[in-house]
Amino acid sequence: MSEKMSRRDLMKAGIATGAGLIASRVGASPETNKTAAGKVPFKLKYAPHFGMFRHHAGDDPVDQLKFAADEGFRAWEDNGMMGRPPQEQERIAKAMSDLGMQMGVFVAHAEWSRPIYARGGKETQETLREQMRKAVQVAERVSAKWCTVVPGPYDRGLEWAYQTANAVDCLKAMCEVCEPAGLVMVLEPLNPWANHPGMFLSKIPQAYQICRAVGSPSCKILNDLYHQQVTEGNLIPNIDKAWDEIAYFQMGDNPGRNEPTTGEINYRNVFRHIHSKNFTGVLGMEHGNSKPGKDGERAVIEAYQACDDF
Repeated sequence: MSEKMSRRDLMKAGIATGAGLIASRVGASPETNKTAAGKVPFKLKYAPHFGMFRHHAGDDPVDQLKFAADEGFRAWEDNGMMGRPPQEQERIAKAMSDLGMQMGVFVAHAEWSRPIYARGGKETQETLREQMRKAVQVAERVSAKWCTVVPGPYDRGLEWAYQTANAVDCLKAMCEVCEPAGLVMVLEPLNPWANHPGMFLSKIPQAYQICRAVGSPSCKILNDLYHQQVTEGNLIPNIDKAWDEIAYFQMGDNPGRNEPTTGEINYRNVFRHIHSKNFTGVLGMEHGNSKPGKDGERAVIEAYQACDDF
């Protein structure tokens, strides 16, 4: 996929799930902690998405989950989960539970064209509350702990400080729905240079400021390392500075937004650093495959094996 691939393209392509089984697989020794295919699970919970391994596994979502579990993956994410029929959501959730896999993010709300968060207002807040009520239902159905929120474009005709205050008020209203359900919204800063010009949220320090202002356990940061390499770099220092507000990671190398080892980011060092901080959450593989077909899918798996070898 090209560097111009947008999150919307990925969406189109695109938590207590077996806790005891996960614990047994993670806590066992390397000799006993193996998948059905004899593979040792990764140290971190890297999460593929539907379509990433379809040449090996076929088009059925459950078969793709089984293939990934056999390769050592212990998590999964699906941006488009809210658009799936409830029966399919339940089928996917059951398969993940049976496989001891954890559900990562799905997109709860992503605004691409209107600066509704930046402008705020009571009507917008109620609209966003209703959207989160729907997200909570999906999260309960698929045993998801996190959901992605993209707070839209900025307003070219309003002072930035007012926009920030309005966005904070909108997110507080959404947290009123999320907190009782234990659902965590993760706000994703998007890069303005290669993929998403004009978006309100673009940097990790900005997301940190907003999460601190919202002051809720249901409002945290999704640190997409691809976007932040494009926007600001300084990946590890920003991980450390914003650590208390980071709940989720996503990856992609730059340039190209493909698997680790295809670009300039030293993912082996980054993963080692995240692991050293005792991170137990999910790292979503929100990127393309640099090569087509089965060879490309195997290259993705081998890239994560290499970067997880620390």
